Amino acid sequence: MQEIAIVATRRWLESAVLGLNLCPFARVPHREGRIRICASAATDVDALLSDLQQELERLAEAPTSQLETTLLVLTGMLSDFLDFNDFLEAADALLQALDLDGVLQIAPFHPQFRFGDAPADDVANATNRSPWPTLHLLREDSIEAAVASVNDPDAIYERNIARLR
Repeated sequence: MQEIAIVATRRWLESAVLGLNLCPFARVPHREGRIRICASAATDVDALLSDLQQELERLAEAPTSQLETTLLVLTGMLSDFLDFNDFLEAADALLQALDLDGVLQIAPFHPQFRFGDAPADDVANATNRSPWPTLHLLREDSIEAAVASVNDPDAIYERNIARLR
């Protein structure tokens, strides 16, 4: 199951995220092999938090030249978006407990992702939809550098929605 999820996530990254240019910042790290895609088969919150902690620590300790970002694909639990969304509080609490808040951040992707009060079929939701529940672990300094490198970073989201329509 884990290998299937990793392959599906890699295809999504290459065809949607990179292929549609939804995240222009991912192209170079992908080309250089600095995006880690791994899977957690955890079936309970404690085990998932343990796997998440391991990946957060790995990313924080690795030099950016070797590892830019991590996609942690969840194969054993949180297939329901509301449960996944609830788990994000525990994930953020772990980030703070590890004293990594402000160093790393966690971006959620899910097959049923839905922004706030947006209708389920709103195309805007597709910008955060992935084949499997996924926690994207990012470096804050990389985000800041990427945002500083474009003229209007807020336009990326609007452009993505227009592209998906």
